[in-house]
Amino acid sequence: MIRTQGLACNYAGAQPLRFPDVDLPQGGRLLVQGRSGSGKSTWLSLVAGLRTPSAGQVCVAGQALTDLRGSALDAWRARAIGFLPQRLHLSHALSVHDNLALAYFAAGLPRDDAAIAQALHPLGVGDLGARYPAQLSGGQAQRVALARAVLLRPAVLLADEPTASLDDEAAAQALDLLQQCCRACGASLVVATHDRRVHQALPGAQVLDLNEIGLQGNQDGRKQL
Repeated sequence: MIRTQGLACNYAGAQPLRFPDVDLPQGGRLLVQGRSGSGKSTWLSLVAGLRTPSAGQVCVAGQALTDLRGSALDAWRARAIGFLPQRLHLSHALSVHDNLALAYFAAGLPRDDAAIAQALHPLGVGDLGARYPAQLSGGQAQRVALARAVLLRPAVLLADEPTASLDDEAAAQALDLLQQCCRACGASLVVATHDRRVHQALPGAQVLDLNEIGLQGNQDGRKQL
């Protein structure tokens, strides 16, 4: 589950971004939409514990993020959250296979090479494990990052524009994999997107529309598709 209350984030020289309260049940789906600069990526970062809010509370999978610090927060995040950022953060010094293996290291878990191969295969990159990120196309790199995000079958999946570089077939595969993982784990799925294909693939999802709140903190930004 994801529950936020009074969430705000300050940026130097600008009014704070203030977000509507969210109450997403475990296994629920949420689409975060809004124009560039409306705060989609910021909201995801707050929920992932990558950024500390200037005000408000965030509780994810039963864990109040303000109760965690440093390495404890990092280890919790690695186990509980699959995060696919817009900038994929693949290490260029490591092979595809070893990039995925970093997820086990971050979570303090033993490496599982068979599970890594199984995560890569459904996205059509199962034969690219020995390659390095510089040897991948943009679409291939995004598929590798998607595989890494779902590798540990987290309680919550957060994806920032996950289909932006994918053709229709690859996008459908990626969204299907995300939803399959959520069903198998009972995980909540949150997608920040401009892509109408994602809306079509997630009918009935809650929508957090940041176009409706801007910098004013309007608390009516939630609606249903």
